[in-house]
Amino acid sequence: MLQQYPAIAFSPWIPLNKGSSRRLVKCKLSQFPVPVSCFHELKDLQTDGKNTEKLPVRGFKWRLVIAYDGTRFSGWQYQQSSPTVQCIVEQALTQITKLGREELQLVGAGRTDAGVHAWGQVAHFVTPFNYDNLEGVHRALNGLLPSAIRIREISSTVHEFHARFSVKSKTYNYKIYNDTIMDPFLRHYAYHSVYKLNTAAMRDAAKHFVGTHNFSAFANASRNDRTPNPVKNILRFDVNEMGPMLQVEVEGSGFLYRQVRNMVALLIQVGREAASPDIVPKILASRDRKELAKHTCLLVPPHGLCLMDIKYNEEHLHLPPDAPPTSFGKHNSINRCKLLSY
Repeated sequence: MLQQYPAIAFSPWIPLNKGSSRRLVKCKLSQFPVPVSCFHELKDLQTDGKNTEKLPVRGFKWRLVIAYDGTRFSGWQYQQSSPTVQCIVEQALTQITKLGREELQLVGAGRTDAGVHAWGQVAHFVTPFNYDNLEGVHRALNGLLPSAIRIREISSTVHEFHARFSVKSKTYNYKIYNDTIMDPFLRHYAYHSVYKLNTAAMRDAAKHFVGTHNFSAFANASRNDRTPNPVKNILRFDVNEMGPMLQVEVEGSGFLYRQVRNMVALLIQVGREAASPDIVPKILASRDRKELAKHTCLLVPPHGLCLMDIKYNEEHLHLPPDAPPTSFGKHNSINRCKLLSY
């Protein structure tokens, strides 16, 4: 039995540009369940996104910035039998635009795992028609989506932009609650370490990751990976203390499957003083996952990880000519009646 994520849908009229094949699209007021159709259609479209990522762009391209609580989802990417963020966002877009998967070509920048959260996931989709105003589309999407998924921003973008292949850098953070008793309000968003961690040693270890290295030793095997390039450039790796909360933040050109969680796991071992900071260069040089396993048997859980930000080159973020303004959401206003004075 598939779990459902109900949300009451907003019912706006969405204006389109003159000359469009559809002048008005209306969203019906309905319950928004987990899109079961996504699971059955995977037989026709491959789950790794190869079909949608390589299709030529016709029409108008749109960029989404998405935040989600990944606790109840099986990651971003399509799965055969579990609800994913991509599948649910696509179902909402289908209800609004009346377009199918092949037409929408929805692609995300980061394939977050089950239980991983996002504040700055980026995706793009395509429509054969243009919009005069994006605020109605924005309200409609968030009205249809479950409360655990929010569209933070929607904008028009140039055809050259690609949510995945145009990425300049990604930033992840991992939260560690370092106290004797876990804060129950943070249990879904931070890893609890009862060991007192040596943050100075963790910072020393993190410095060794910065730069261009072969990260084969820090990657888990994934059946979806198509011989990925193990050489990545880490731009910064910070360990910040905020009371009992440690926030490990890493920015890089890209990351291998579970690379961030494996690097954080080693930092925790260094923080426990079970390993020396100098062990990092040795493990990197080995290019062997077994070498990492000698020093840590821990893979930190996914719920502490969050995709915070994705950067692109400026030329990919320019609005096309005659594009509608970017929508960041809008506050509702109340028309106040004026009291008569006597």
